[in-house]
Amino acid sequence: MLQLLFSCLGCLVLLITLAPYMRIRHWSVRSFDFPLLQIAIIATALALVQLAFEPELWWHWAGVAASVIAAVIQWARIYPWTPLARCTVVKSRQRDASREITLLVSNVLTPNRQASKLIDLVHEHDPDILLTLESDQWWGDQLDAAIGESMPEAVRIPLDNLYGMHLYSRLPLEDVEVKWLIQDDIPSIHAWVRLGDGSRIRFHALHPRPPAPSESEESLWRDAELLLVGQGIAERSDPTVVAGDLNDVAWSPTTKLFCKVSGMLDLRRGRGQYSTFHAKYPILRWPLDHVFVTKHFTLVHMERLPEVGSDHFPMLVTLRYNPTRASENEPEKADSDEREDAEETIEEAQDRHGEEPV
Repeated sequence: MLQLLFSCLGCLVLLITLAPYMRIRHWSVRSFDFPLLQIAIIATALALVQLAFEPELWWHWAGVAASVIAAVIQWARIYPWTPLARCTVVKSRQRDASREITLLVSNVLTPNRQASKLIDLVHEHDPDILLTLESDQWWGDQLDAAIGESMPEAVRIPLDNLYGMHLYSRLPLEDVEVKWLIQDDIPSIHAWVRLGDGSRIRFHALHPRPPAPSESEESLWRDAELLLVGQGIAERSDPTVVAGDLNDVAWSPTTKLFCKVSGMLDLRRGRGQYSTFHAKYPILRWPLDHVFVTKHFTLVHMERLPEVGSDHFPMLVTLRYNPTRASENEPEKADSDEREDAEETIEEAQDRHGEEPV
């Protein structure tokens, strides 16, 4: 009887593993994109446990085969986000402060009132740009008082709906735009940042709505926002940085399509997962907070910072604008089918705009 139970569990894990490959946007399916490492460990454990049993009937070997296939698929998906894989963004060979930019990205969790923890990290690491997500008016007041003078360039979008944003910068921000790309209550920030040597880079701050029972029944709105920004990046070919809580993991079909459509690169590939959520539960962690770059950049430093009272860890990234090494980076390109898929997703979201309850 126990063997039968484990065989059924092995088949279930295989179904869960294959679910994200289906073109279904419902949150109950898309949620299986997230716990990649956890599912891989469970599948591996199930395979080993079943092999410890004395084989009986065909269903025993079916359970073993299902567990092994699931484990192989999941570990293969994880591999690019381990130090064993090749980095898609090369490491900087030398420092040049005038061509570098340090970003600190933190989803602060609106009800969290431990602002001093984040402010201490800002003072310790002295970033050029601080981006906060889920920051309301209270958070804005605390940050203004603490860093308003040292980071005078600011974009403030205080909201109480968990989608507020604050962007602070010691570097000049130019042509700043606040856009509501897909839904009327989900803002995004778009600006040019002028570096110390006079170079300008494009910066996008995003926090799309996640597929979750309390937010949205499907991933359409998140997917469309990411892909719409990705299309714009591809059309301009400017040196670009995208940062924020994207409510998606790096290995999901949507984020991989975003990278292909936009030509953006994932700093984590070849380095590790740097999981930022959930800060309170080590067993349930995956990378939701991201910094993507075009091929014009090299990586100086990347670090997950200590918790700040939120359910997300902050991320600290230092980049060097170094277009002379662009040929060493390896962006993937979308084929015609993938570009068509992205266009259809954007058009569907735009056509249905206003139908999804917010």
